[in-house]
Amino acid sequence: MNPATPPQFAEHRKRRRDASPLPHHFHGPQSHSHLRQESRKRRLYSSPLPRHFHSPQSHSRLSQRVRRFFQRLPDNFFAFDMGNWISGLFGGRRPKDDGLGLYKGMCDAPSRDLTVVTDEETGMGPLLVDRRPKDWSRKAALDAAKPQQWQKSEPHYKKALEHARRNDNRFEERRIKIRLEEERLAEIRKSNRGKAAKEDLSELYKRLTVEEENEVRECFNARGPSKVLVLHESSNIEVSKEKFQCLRPGCWLNDEVINLYLELLKEREKREPKRFLKCHFFNTFFYKKLACGKNGYDYKSVKRWTTRKKLGYELIECDKIFVPVHKDVHWCLAIINMKEKTFQYLDSLGGMDHNVPRILARYIAEEVKDKSNRIIDTSLWREEIVDDIPLQQNGWDCGMFMLKYIDFHSRGLELSFSQENMKYFRMRTAKEILKLRAD
Repeated sequence: MNPATPPQFAEHRKRRRDASPLPHHFHGPQSHSHLRQESRKRRLYSSPLPRHFHSPQSHSRLSQRVRRFFQRLPDNFFAFDMGNWISGLFGGRRPKDDGLGLYKGMCDAPSRDLTVVTDEETGMGPLLVDRRPKDWSRKAALDAAKPQQWQKSEPHYKKALEHARRNDNRFEERRIKIRLEEERLAEIRKSNRGKAAKEDLSELYKRLTVEEENEVRECFNARGPSKVLVLHESSNIEVSKEKFQCLRPGCWLNDEVINLYLELLKEREKREPKRFLKCHFFNTFFYKKLACGKNGYDYKSVKRWTTRKKLGYELIECDKIFVPVHKDVHWCLAIINMKEKTFQYLDSLGGMDHNVPRILARYIAEEVKDKSNRIIDTSLWREEIVDDIPLQQNGWDCGMFMLKYIDFHSRGLELSFSQENMKYFRMRTAKEILKLRAD
């Protein structure tokens, strides 16, 4: 005992040394040095092998740790992860390909399978002996993979020539039909040119008066807040100063101006029914409503547009039906000729959309059946290709060309105008809109 230690403290220390260690399940304060000693004893005297194994064992600490380390590893540890693990030990960095190169090398390595190909399968000399039953499916696959012997075939041009000779009669018939159609078309054009020459077209190109030109230019150049210039009461279409200025050269026509002008053409026909054909003019929203419904074609959405109560007539009584077609930034025109039973598609850029006549053929059949209780077979109607129409030479006169197509066809005249007349037609259309009267 240390003489400096009081007797009562010495007795307390003796009791602590003699006390038994606490059980491992006790979670209270314990002596850490005592626990470390117990753990070290268990590691030194515990055998890495089972107790029933009675062979000589090595109890060195290093050998035991090595054995335990390899026992904890999974069976397939060195099959794939070995490369990444070793690279981690010697560099601390993963390979750039995330082990892809190692994996490819493993896949490309020779297989340990001792399956042997016999000389009967390959046609080569004996290599090894296969003591297993032959896999005939494998032999068939090898036979199919063998390159086939090259065989001389007949040149392609000889086959094509023989096929063309067999169809010579049909080609000749088609050439005759084409020539006859061209001759008929030339005669029609010639007669139309003579008819157009006899027509008095002076009214179509009548010059505006000085007062009319000044009024139009004043509206074109007007500034300040926009106001309503024109209101068409029967259709409730109003054209503001801003909308009206689309008639200036170099501008695209908008829906309000086009629809108002079509209303004026309707009124012109009513005033002089003997001078103009009986026509129906759909507005610019009709075709989009008909063709671009929720499920595509939608007759029900336009079914009430053409009741006899609204029009005073039925479409089957008309000579021609005009349908404006708007394609994003381009105006085209479709015409249903009820008398000649044809469909026409007029594009001032020379294009053609065969889908438009198909949709209108379906529409007119349903319309006549619904309104007139008659059945017409539009599959027998012709889709007339119009290839001699005036074409625009710029990027903004498509709307004006469409209005003039309608104007001339409603008069029963040929399209005897060109790009040079567009400036005049813009001024004339503006004058007619300001006066709410189409001449």
